[in-house]
Amino acid sequence: MEDGVIVRIDGVSAPTATDRKRAAIVEAATRRFLRQGYDATRIDQIAADAAASKQTVYNQFGDKEALFRQVVLGATATAEAFAAALPASFDDVPDAAVPDALRALARRYLATTAAPQVLALRRLVVGEATRFPKLAATYHERAPALVMAAFAELFARLGARGVLRVPDPAEAAQHFAFLVVGPAIDRGMLLVDVEAPGPATVRRTADRAVEVFLAGYRR
Repeated sequence: MEDGVIVRIDGVSAPTATDRKRAAIVEAATRRFLRQGYDATRIDQIAADAAASKQTVYNQFGDKEALFRQVVLGATATAEAFAAALPASFDDVPDAAVPDALRALARRYLATTAAPQVLALRRLVVGEATRFPKLAATYHERAPALVMAAFAELFARLGARGVLRVPDPAEAAQHFAFLVVGPAIDRGMLLVDVEAPGPATVRRTADRAVEVFLAGYRR
């Protein structure tokens, strides 16, 4: 296999050496930006961490700002996939099982949102929002706002089924989200060394949040 040549195995494109080097640079840049911030991170540091030359980094991304954009917006893929699948994920859930499904959803949402790297990225984006306002707005659109819209669509569907009483799906989405992750985000935005909540904490916090949510929205 030669650099830049795509090899197909059983009809599937295998990553090239260029793909692997690009991924290594993004991974190294992510670690540096999250640990040091934008200003303190230098291209030569990223290159050394990725076992690449500075010229390779520049050839792949152009400059530090473009690489920073790649790190920030590349991290939205998980939120985008979650949001795309969410509204229809309850379609086959029996009405009686919806509370259990909401608890499972809340646990997953909390565990993901309260992960230290996710909180560190959010702190980074907020910290650089004045310098890169369009980037911050795009991140918000592709991650938090997109997930909130998916919650709203889910609750609209559950309201239409008569499982929940949902006069305002967007408001219901906000209530659900902030009950589940609000305290974790508050801590994570200010406490740099906050640890990820353990399984027992996730279960207790998420289940209690769903209990409060259902008290207001169950028919």
